[in-house]
Amino acid sequence: MINKRNANKKRGNRIRNKIKKSNNLRLCAFRSSKHIYVQVIDDANQKTILSVSSNNKLFKEQKVKPKEIAFKVGEKLGDLINENKIKNNFTFDRGGYLYHGRIKELAMGIRSKGIKF
Repeated sequence: MINKRNANKKRGNRIRNKIKKSNNLRLCAFRSSKHIYVQVIDDANQKTILSVSSNNKLFKEQKVKPKEIAFKVGEKLGDLINENKIKNNFTFDRGGYLYHGRIKELAMGIRSKGIKF
């Protein structure tokens, strides 16, 4: 029987199999009911290069909608990528989540800082 959890795992596996074929850095997103997390991962060296989450003090103090917080988290990650002068190609790993809502806003926030993926 296919339920929500199984469908999510199936989508996630399908996405990750496509990502593993490329040698790009991975922008991995995780969404919980309250927060959103994103990491830049180098799969070749198995290291996390950067990470940002809405669980940070900077975002906790703001009383705005979750979509706006996701956009700001994306902008913050874009700023960190530009500060660290990472010029590699990126692949967006949405982790089985559908590309709408907070995941879409996160991606738009990253792209607003000139990062292409």
